Amino acid sequence: MPNIPINFRRVAAFIGIFILFLLIVEFNTRLEELNRLSDQRDEIRARATQSAQTQFALQTQVAYAGSTAAVEDWARTEGHYIREGDQPVIPIGQPGSDPVVVATPTVIPTLIKNWEIWWKLFFDK
Repeated sequence: MPNIPINFRRVAAFIGIFILFLLIVEFNTRLEELNRLSDQRDEIRARATQSAQTQFALQTQVAYAGSTAAVEDWARTEGHYIREGDQPVIPIGQPGSDPVVVATPTVIPTLIKNWEIWWKLFFDK
């Protein structure tokens, strides 16, 4: 066997480089975890902001729904109620006239062959 002298400085340098390599790998994994957690934090902040805005909008709607203005708006539009002193208007037709009937044309689908469909899919723009 050949006698190779073991130099203490070389062994210490290799051990130092190996430890430095392990430290760099550990630092890299910590940086990746930091980036992942930062992305999650930003996403959760966005969700929280959206939830707060939704809550504010719903509170505004609840406050409006409990007001007299909302009740009056509903009564006049959907409830068809009138106030005292209002003149209700009921549209009626002229005597002796028939209501106009508008005939709706029926659409007849045109039959297209399969090869025409494929042709249009690939070659028409």
